[in-house]
Amino acid sequence: MKQKSVGRVETYKFAIDEDLKLSSGKTLSNVELAYETYGELNSEKTNAILVCHALTGDAHAAGWHAGDVKPGWWEMVIGPGKALDTDKYFVICSNVLGGCKGSTGPASINPETGREYALDFPIITIEDMVHAQKKLIDSFGIEKLLAVVGGSMGGMQALQWTVTYPDMMKKASIIATTARSSPQQIAFNEVGRQSIISDPNWNGGEYYDKEKSPEAGLAVARMIGHITYLSDESMYIKFGRDLQDKDELSYDFTLDFQVESYLHHQGESFVKRFDANTYLYITKAVDYFDLSINGSLVDGLKDVKTKFQIISVDSDWLYPSDQSKDLLTALQTNDVEVTYSEVKSNYGHDAFLLENGQMNFLLSNFLHENIVDDLMETSVPTIDINTKIKDVAICMINSEVTHLPVVDDNNVLLGIVTAWDLSKSIAEDKNELKEIMTKGVRFCKASDSIEYIARQMKKFNISCLPVVDDDFKLEGTITTDQISHLISNY
Repeated sequence: MKQKSVGRVETYKFAIDEDLKLSSGKTLSNVELAYETYGELNSEKTNAILVCHALTGDAHAAGWHAGDVKPGWWEMVIGPGKALDTDKYFVICSNVLGGCKGSTGPASINPETGREYALDFPIITIEDMVHAQKKLIDSFGIEKLLAVVGGSMGGMQALQWTVTYPDMMKKASIIATTARSSPQQIAFNEVGRQSIISDPNWNGGEYYDKEKSPEAGLAVARMIGHITYLSDESMYIKFGRDLQDKDELSYDFTLDFQVESYLHHQGESFVKRFDANTYLYITKAVDYFDLSINGSLVDGLKDVKTKFQIISVDSDWLYPSDQSKDLLTALQTNDVEVTYSEVKSNYGHDAFLLENGQMNFLLSNFLHENIVDDLMETSVPTIDINTKIKDVAICMINSEVTHLPVVDDNNVLLGIVTAWDLSKSIAEDKNELKEIMTKGVRFCKASDSIEYIARQMKKFNISCLPVVDDDFKLEGTITTDQISHLISNY
């Protein structure tokens, strides 16, 4: 299918009609979340995917606002025919609690004072963000999300969802993130915060009614952060040691190198769209993030029930692959179904926003859930309980099968007979089918996922399962050969 955009979109506001209790013990009233949706929610409300944004992201994940010069931040994977296919899924993205792009945060008006919260805004956590998102999801009448997906700080939110609301989603895609912020990550955030706090125009956070705001400090914070989003290789490829608009070194403190000019541009453009106090609060929430219990990720993740996909980036030094593998190990220890992939890229941390082909491939394969109905064989030969063993053997040979379902006159499954059963009948000199057939047969439903059925077949060393309806009437069979053929197509 040709990939297209979702087109023109709008940002909406959701008002939480009750106080929001925070991890700190404080409460927030009159909380609003800005959000966007793409695609349509089906009548069963089973096709919803929540996308969680990164540190400086917003609700505008895809499509175009009026007057936009570029689309939403994850246009690459959201839209018709893309991994988050809006012809199939209902995609939701909200600006986090504490944000400055429409959701309640330190730049919002405090209803008690009529002025911006500034530092009167309470400290928030990733869990607080998730609690607010849960209120939004509930407002749609969604009882269970198909998936929660997020990269970087968005991956932290997605992880928190699986811990706080383990029954609320079928799948979680955790991208380029960690289950607990490391000392180095905290250190980079603190340097960024101090660059803001040290700016005289920060004024203790009270700058909203002033002529000047802490733009210089926020710009430096962005420059520091942006360096961690890139890899050394990507910076060499993009800039090398090339000079900016000059042929020789200036021998002063003006900008000499292209990389310097680039970072200044990033800082200058960032201050036009982001709030300095918000940066303080959001980075602090990231620093506090730690899903371990007494230092153990295994204990912290012991109650999760979701099917996981973990994606890391080989050149990411902000959230390196080792941290994703720590998460992988903890989930595997808890016997959680999980897959792990490493994106090959020289982009560094930002690869999850840039590697179009790899991200679409990995996400689409994970989100698309093949079910038994997609693969099962419906035109299967059957036998009744009175069939002679010799006739069973002839039927198997003529049909080129090794399993034959045994049914009654109403097509209700009674059991199954295999080529192994026939061999046993000869060895034990059995003549009646009911003496050799398997009666307590394992079975599946057409709606069961292929992943689940494959695990069951492997666990019990079964090569064929009968498929039955709610009345136990035979609908078909599914074999390990059919499943293997599906996997080989990927």
